Amino acid sequence: MNKPNRNQDALNYHSKGRPGKIQVVPTKPTNSQRDLSMAYSPGVAEPCLRIADNVDDVYKYTAKGNLVGVISNGTAVLGLGNIGPEASKPVMEGKGLLFKIYADIDVFDLEVNAKTVDEFVNIVKALEPTFGGINLEDISAPTCFEIERRLKAEMKIPVMHDDQHGTAIISGAALLNACEIQGKKLDKIKMVVNGAGAAAVSCSKMYLALGVKKENLVMFDINGVITPDRTDLDEIRLAFATTRTDVKTLTDAMKNADVFVGLSAGNVVSAEMLKVMAKNPVVFAMANPDPEISYDLAIQTRKDIIMATGRSDFPNQVNNVLGFPYIFRGALDVRATAINEEMKIAAVKAIAEMAKKPIPEAVNLAYNTTNLKFGRDYIIPKPMDPRLITEVSSAVALAAIESGVARKIITDWEAYNEELRLRIGIDDKLLRNLTYKARQDPKRIVFAEADTYKILRAAQIVKEEGIATPILLGNIKRIRQIMRDYEIDLGDVKIIDTKEQCDRIEEYADYLYLTRQRRGITLTESRKLLRDRNYYGACMVQFGEADALISGLTKDYATTIRPALQIIGTIPGVRRVAGMYMMITKKGPVFFGDTTVNVNPSTQDLVDITVLIEHSVRQFNVNPRVAILSYSNFGSNDGPVPEKTREAVSILHEKYPEMIVDGDMQANFALNADLLADNFPFSTLKGRPANTLIFPNLESGNIAYKLLQEMGGAEAVGPILLGLKKPVHVLQLGSSVREIVNMITIAVVDAQEKEKENI
Repeated sequence: MNKPNRNQDALNYHSKGRPGKIQVVPTKPTNSQRDLSMAYSPGVAEPCLRIADNVDDVYKYTAKGNLVGVISNGTAVLGLGNIGPEASKPVMEGKGLLFKIYADIDVFDLEVNAKTVDEFVNIVKALEPTFGGINLEDISAPTCFEIERRLKAEMKIPVMHDDQHGTAIISGAALLNACEIQGKKLDKIKMVVNGAGAAAVSCSKMYLALGVKKENLVMFDINGVITPDRTDLDEIRLAFATTRTDVKTLTDAMKNADVFVGLSAGNVVSAEMLKVMAKNPVVFAMANPDPEISYDLAIQTRKDIIMATGRSDFPNQVNNVLGFPYIFRGALDVRATAINEEMKIAAVKAIAEMAKKPIPEAVNLAYNTTNLKFGRDYIIPKPMDPRLITEVSSAVALAAIESGVARKIITDWEAYNEELRLRIGIDDKLLRNLTYKARQDPKRIVFAEADTYKILRAAQIVKEEGIATPILLGNIKRIRQIMRDYEIDLGDVKIIDTKEQCDRIEEYADYLYLTRQRRGITLTESRKLLRDRNYYGACMVQFGEADALISGLTKDYATTIRPALQIIGTIPGVRRVAGMYMMITKKGPVFFGDTTVNVNPSTQDLVDITVLIEHSVRQFNVNPRVAILSYSNFGSNDGPVPEKTREAVSILHEKYPEMIVDGDMQANFALNADLLADNFPFSTLKGRPANTLIFPNLESGNIAYKLLQEMGGAEAVGPILLGLKKPVHVLQLGSSVREIVNMITIAVVDAQEKEKENI
């Protein structure tokens, strides 16, 4: 990895466009003078008066009930230390982003210049009217303990220091399940905790609450074992002092220990230490980025071990994102006055129980597995599991109600769970799921336009992220020069110049000639065409030298797909290829087709395109609801376009009765379930909006996706080329690096699926 380049990427990510990672967006109409008079003066006076009469109405008329303050003084930023409040702001914005994408919670991040307990507490207390909850972050110990204690005692909204309790809750769930799998009782296990910071102390308190005996827990800090005779410790840490006289070193403590919990520094545990632990040991090495002992070394040393780390590239990642978004979600939804121990324990148990339930197919697909199940390598759920928001939030909300800290009582839990699912839109995680899936089985991607900066930069990203192995086509000297100019490190990447003598060009030319000789292509012309990188790349895919081809950044669409059609051809039974865009919108993904290939499809073409796109949408683990669009609604207008779309729907209903498809219909009816139900209750799409839109011609589809992209703020992923035997994907002219990376990810997943279908 080229670290300077990666560092600059991070700086660019935070600075390009609108600086930072979060913004405030209006939630009410603001288009007219009347709207503005309602939003502010004079209309705003009415809710103000209602709140003045009944302060609880602040939850009814303002955003308080869905607003969390992420507050820090920057004295203990993870991995960076005491860097100050301003320097901590990117981290706090990032925390706000996670709250939003995982639980639809709005955040104001506040970085305060307050070092003492009194200063910090007074500032946060004064903000209580603004927020529905407070997430404390990156505050140094022991100050953080007293700050949280006082704020919880003196405020009537939920307060949680996630650095303490987040890791405690997730690792607590992991401990319950690991001990169950290993056949260990919590009240019998001997535990070693290496680290005595805020997280380690809170974790240890959680373990005791779950049943671990205090006399069986030995804690270490940087100065050694914590014992009653030490004079350099505060009361909080002394509470974990051991009376064992046989423990002087970490090696001593590890003898016959059942569980090791590391919240300290990397590589402080040796293989020899693991060997002296008890049978079926449990090791949580949670130091980041380097665990206390490497995952590979640990599992090589002990075959009977259960190992967890803080890293995403190994099984059993202890990740706070499994907890804090959903804990606050549940607390906010019942207007809890606190996040108490009962709510934390409820979160622990909900997370632990989730791991024992059957895994949704979406999770298996995201991690490219078919057999993810409760066991040594799966003791806690994956962060991408869509059930977390319902399982954990509901458990926390129920615990708040039962423990008496809820001010709003939920009675219809089924309706609440549906509300939670709709808050984030389960499908919003689609692109992230596809990225996870691509990483599980990366493929070889050949780039026909490798002598451009954007392609090389995208190739570096997917190589570094473990998504794909790049193969570059182009002038070798030029490619090397671009890599030097922009500090792009691709290691020993394969580069082929098709203008020079290539090892397989004769073989490829013979193949092209044999397949196209009756279509006017001579052997001489075949050899000439193979100098074209799109032809050469398509042959590499056809001959198994690469798994997918990416092109089109600098070429027109027809020039790019023609070689693929001539060399690779279409899937048996598919009469024509089609182009599809995945539009990532605030309401989830919507698939558009055909937007790039078929100019004016006939009725039968529309049927074929719909079948092709519907099948492809299913491969993304989305249940397609298809609307075939027109300017008419179910025969309200006549004309060539409404007539062919109606005929296509009729054929689809007859030949594919299992398909959820309807039309002809206008786009607003397709996307507005209430509007459709009120006016056309007979539609097969009633109940939920369409998520797959088939356009009657290329111009309407192309115009629609570009308008949505530019004016609607949607992210366009595509064009995704459908119908070829092997994966070839065409970029938009002038695609950004991000768009190229997304397209590569799609190509890898496409290659995985096609490989699966051929097995």
